Amino acid sequence: MTTDAYPALTLVPKTDVKQSAKDFKSDQEVRWCPGCGDYAILSAVQAFLPDLGLAKENIVFVSGIGCSSRFPYYLDTFGLHSIHGRAPAIATGLATSRPDLSVWVITGDGDALSIGGNHLIHALRRNVNLKILLFNNRIYGLTKGQYSPTSEQGKITKSTPEGSLDYSFNPVSLALGAEATFVARTIDSDRKHLTEVLRAAAAHEGTALVEIYQNCNIFNDGAWEPLKDNDTRDDLMMRLTHGEPIRFGKDGEKGVARMPEGHVAVVNVADVGEDAILIHDAHAKDPGLAFALSRLANPRTLENTPIGVFRDIHRPSYDRLLREQIESVTERLGGGDLQSLLNGKDTWNVS
Repeated sequence: MTTDAYPALTLVPKTDVKQSAKDFKSDQEVRWCPGCGDYAILSAVQAFLPDLGLAKENIVFVSGIGCSSRFPYYLDTFGLHSIHGRAPAIATGLATSRPDLSVWVITGDGDALSIGGNHLIHALRRNVNLKILLFNNRIYGLTKGQYSPTSEQGKITKSTPEGSLDYSFNPVSLALGAEATFVARTIDSDRKHLTEVLRAAAAHEGTALVEIYQNCNIFNDGAWEPLKDNDTRDDLMMRLTHGEPIRFGKDGEKGVARMPEGHVAVVNVADVGEDAILIHDAHAKDPGLAFALSRLANPRTLENTPIGVFRDIHRPSYDRLLREQIESVTERLGGGDLQSLLNGKDTWNVS
């Protein structure tokens, strides 16, 4: 069966109750370091949730361990503060068993990409119907400043006083390599862009991964500052918009083109002509171009950093296919007999 045969998933019931950001604020004191980028993300999420039109009781946030993982305490929805790196696994069980829920995962670069690496890539591969917000501050903040899987090579921290020797993970590249159906990147301080990406992720059926560049002002302050500074951001950051040429720079003088050797590169538009500049296609079935775009950024200088939706394609979610399979088997066999299954031919007695 082709994926085009699947209509949008609409199993989470809507509510007629008018809601505001205040309705999604819990009575818990928000306890992050003053100035942490998590505050901006929390505020944006609380303001965005009413747009979903869902009852609070039908929304669940699942987190792992880390500063970002305190998120569920501060939202007046259902939530689980789970165990290190395992939030995608727990959320998978919840999403597959409760299709009436909107399930969100809150994680960080250490939680998701170190101890939780396998859980993350398999959730992406399976295309479970959940949304993963990965806060990336390039440091272990909760444990006081060790380098993380996304820290740039040469990073000096408490655990790498002579500089990190590791090559850093690129979360977007990782997700695209795992065949994720929705992959995006945004920034904590850009409220408008962050909200637009969250809205697109929420509308997607299947796993949506959103990497959020987030500032840790205590242990890694200014990690993303060149992408936020008014004097430098336009020259360093390319905003991806589906159907539009990939151009950036203060005057749009730079763009992305395919080279004769086959790879893509940043070029001066004046040198190659406007017709040579690639058009961004977030809906392309092949993730090759999206992956190539994710590799353009310089992890040290942050030059040529793309943000926006890299990939957004339709493929039936794992939980939808699971329900269809169960219904098909039940219909064919006329119901199930647990005792017969337990005592079936693949069991034996040991005396």
